[in-house]
Amino acid sequence: MNRIDQLFKNKKKDILSIYFTAGFPHLEDTLPVMKALESAGADIIEVGVPYSDPIADGPTIQDSNMVALSNGMSLHKLFEQLANMREHLSLPVILMGYLNPVVQYGVEKFCQKCKEVGVDGLIIPDLPMKQYIYEYKELFDEYGLRNTFLISPQTSEARIREIDQHSDGFIYMVSSASITGAKSGISQEQVTYFERIQRMELSNPRLIGFGISDHETFSKASQYAHGAIIGSAFINILKKANEKGDLSPAIHSFIQKVKQ
Repeated sequence: MNRIDQLFKNKKKDILSIYFTAGFPHLEDTLPVMKALESAGADIIEVGVPYSDPIADGPTIQDSNMVALSNGMSLHKLFEQLANMREHLSLPVILMGYLNPVVQYGVEKFCQKCKEVGVDGLIIPDLPMKQYIYEYKELFDEYGLRNTFLISPQTSEARIREIDQHSDGFIYMVSSASITGAKSGISQEQVTYFERIQRMELSNPRLIGFGISDHETFSKASQYAHGAIIGSAFINILKKANEKGDLSPAIHSFIQKVKQ
């Protein structure tokens, strides 16, 4: 069974997914960060594939993309870094990035490499639904890759139903109509949106992302979904830890504080 499917079968709430950018803060930090995340108690690791124009992302993740690219990170390098990943990691691993680098790399070659190194799923925010269904779904299925679509407060019910029908793995609930970035608290408007999606009784599990940054926002979001995703706040932790020279203790401390 795909590791994402296995996780959601075995754990129904408080699933913590952590996003970070491959090759940040330093080029060879990718696998060490992943190993620290697993030992610290994260449930899913989302590895960001750096891209020069990350349109859905706020300043923190944009900056980490630029640093990683200047460090020399690429898809070729990332697959090299992940070559022996499964000797160290048992968690579900998802690659999150934009369509352009995947197309440049070669879509089938990309899927082959994902299967070879042990990647479980993909999040490609700018992949159109129709293109996925008619061009990529069969390929993703062939290589055992779960594909995740994003919904937002502005997504119509018909669109959400369509996404639910064509999704596997989980649905990524964007918490608000904004770019990524750590924010303080969850508003009543967001809670109303979470409750509306909850009432739809979708067939796929849901994780809430964008603006989740600490124990308070993680636990609040987890009341309305199977768990939540933290990105920008974790990137900030890596940035601060890098200044002190040791990432692992900071990663463990952060995950423990979020999960408490």
